[in-house]
Amino acid sequence: MAALFTGKILKANREKDEVETERELGWALENKVLLLYFGSGQCPRCREFSPLLKEFFLRLTDEFYVERASQLVLVYVSRDETEEQQSAFLRTMPKRWLAVPFGDTFTRELELRFAVSEVPAVVVLKPNGDVIVGNAVEEIRRVGPACFRNWQEAAELVDRNFLLAEDFDNWSRRSVTDPIRRLKYKLDKKTEVKNEEREEEGEES
Repeated sequence: MAALFTGKILKANREKDEVETERELGWALENKVLLLYFGSGQCPRCREFSPLLKEFFLRLTDEFYVERASQLVLVYVSRDETEEQQSAFLRTMPKRWLAVPFGDTFTRELELRFAVSEVPAVVVLKPNGDVIVGNAVEEIRRVGPACFRNWQEAAELVDRNFLLAEDFDNWSRRSVTDPIRRLKYKLDKKTEVKNEEREEEGEES
């Protein structure tokens, strides 16, 4: 997926940070379903649809709703008339969203590549850049977050365990030694019970 954005820059929502290196883009986009949201804060149809898309995205990625975020990333491709309008719109949207910088010619390249003629439009892509759905606006309206499962299967995502390296190491050590510790505990407990029985027998005699 990062190949689609090679040499390009993406903006992190409500941040000054830019996601531009291959490594950063690879980390942000690898093994995920990508949504390209073509929209505008001034378009009446977009104003009606954007809150639905926001709720859709949050229900799949926000810790309030899910224990682990779905393998989903969204890039906003703006048709806003000014940078201020784009910024104002994005301030109302999830922080996890990325965006093509305002005025970037890459916006037009994406519109032509995915034959986007009107907004709102949501193009759903596999990690390799292949199209899963040309425009998922109606599907998102009709089905809601449940449609992500179909996209996930179509994208053939690898369902990874997202534990941090140190957590994974600790978990691995626990998983290997826990059976030994439990066995030792059982043996110690048995020995303790036998010793108590012997002491009781000695007292009785």
